[in-house]
Amino acid sequence: MNAENRIALLAAPGLLYLAALYALPLALLLTESLRDAEGALSLAAYVEFFADPFNRGVLWRTLRVAALTTLLALALAYPTALALSRARGWAQTAILVAMVLPLSVGVIVKAFAWSILFRANGAINGALMGLGVIDAPIRMLFTETALIIGAANVFLPFMVLPIYAVMRQLSPALPEAAATLGAGPFFRFFRVTLPLTLPGVIAGAAFTFSLSVSMYVIPSLIVGERQQTLSMLIARSFLFLRDEQLGATISAILLLIAIAVVLGSSWLAARVTGGRP
Repeated sequence: MNAENRIALLAAPGLLYLAALYALPLALLLTESLRDAEGALSLAAYVEFFADPFNRGVLWRTLRVAALTTLLALALAYPTALALSRARGWAQTAILVAMVLPLSVGVIVKAFAWSILFRANGAINGALMGLGVIDAPIRMLFTETALIIGAANVFLPFMVLPIYAVMRQLSPALPEAAATLGAGPFFRFFRVTLPLTLPGVIAGAAFTFSLSVSMYVIPSLIVGERQQTLSMLIARSFLFLRDEQLGATISAILLLIAIAVVLGSSWLAARVTGGRP
């Protein structure tokens, strides 16, 4: 037995584990979504889903919230990753701890914390009224804006860490060389730093978008049933409507979105890096 076959045998238990826990359930889910009333294969469930304006609205809301959450997280993460890559000693340690420590706190806890902050008598309304910005509490909870802010906060580390991982590999001599050639700060950033860190941006955006498009706990606690997402619709189909085919159909659509994000980000990263690993 050659070395490649021995390596394949070592990987076999892990592959069997993944097949039993992930591949087989996904196959059963896809099969359920493709069955009609007589048990034959059909796309009727998908046609019915997209024919319903409510379902199309939920799909569009899910994609919109995921995209805006990703953009907000990117706007917050890039300067954070830049500061983290340039910090040294205790400052870098403090920023890293601030990024990693929230990952140990459950999503439910963080979502509940944001729901408390967004209440009419919460800290945000209280601070705005104390500063004289508003005269009466404004409605924040159960809004799409609150959902985007809360989700961006929860998923921020997944955007910061990939960007930081790329930034820390950049040679500090590159911006300095550009500066000696007369390049200003904006030119150095947009023509040197940003292009070289795009692989990290793409990876972080793919992580954040994938997590945002499939989140369930955060929208359930912040916006409730007023503005449903695909994940909430899946839970409603299985738990309340007892419509397994509808739940399987929406799950398959969510899976296709995730696959599209992975393939799209891989293609874009290859284009940015010119095929380099």
